[in-house]
Amino acid sequence: MQSTEADEFIYHESLIHPPLLCHANPKSVFIMGGGEGSAAREILRHKTIQRVVMCDIDQEVVDFCRAYLTVNREAFDSDKLCLIIDDARAELERSQEKFDVIVGDLADPVEGGPCYQLYTKSFYEHIVKPKLNDHGIFVTQAGPAGVLTHKEVFSSIFNTLRHVFKYAQAYTAHVPSFADTWGWVMASDHPFDLVAQQINEKIRCRIEGELAYLSGELLISSTTLNKSVHQSLLNETHVYTEDDARFIYGQGRACCP
Repeated sequence: MQSTEADEFIYHESLIHPPLLCHANPKSVFIMGGGEGSAAREILRHKTIQRVVMCDIDQEVVDFCRAYLTVNREAFDSDKLCLIIDDARAELERSQEKFDVIVGDLADPVEGGPCYQLYTKSFYEHIVKPKLNDHGIFVTQAGPAGVLTHKEVFSSIFNTLRHVFKYAQAYTAHVPSFADTWGWVMASDHPFDLVAQQINEKIRCRIEGELAYLSGELLISSTTLNKSVHQSLLNETHVYTEDDARFIYGQGRACCP
């Protein structure tokens, strides 16, 4: 399951609005992946945004979503959106631009898949971080974060990012169509200002229309993890590398003797 019209707003509001609301004045954003257009849609709701670069590797996915997801047509047609069909790692590496926010709206790290190298320490350290402006923020979806699933990749992605950035903030939400709690991680070299009243004021001033899921209070509460997950993140030692990666195998994985 990648996305459903019924509840995709939970995932995309959680992915996009926390880093943009934590930034003082976000003007430019680079999206790695994001082919369905929903991440770009949420970014473009922010009145300060001047430029969004969305780089997805799959032309067929982009074309399908552009044709059939009517809720995202305005975003795809925006003059502020630059759509690139290419490998996000290669595009970001050769880009001469720097961005206020970089978003990892990527597929889960699957063995043999196209995305797992975009969760590694070397990628974060040598490609992502140098392309952030001062006070820039990186955010990535970080996989399942439930009591039984958070050790697959969530804890490792969090630990990897805190080895690259001074500050890493993990947060979670339940996404019904994913049948699990889901995780995201924000990272920056500057601390996050997480005060509910201030976040609500920014939502009122910066964002066009009403958010369906996120509020200042909800954002604060999403950073409070249950004891099992919290302890795992504190104790995690694995750093995600090309030679020592963790993968999501999904439900029904066969284990044959």
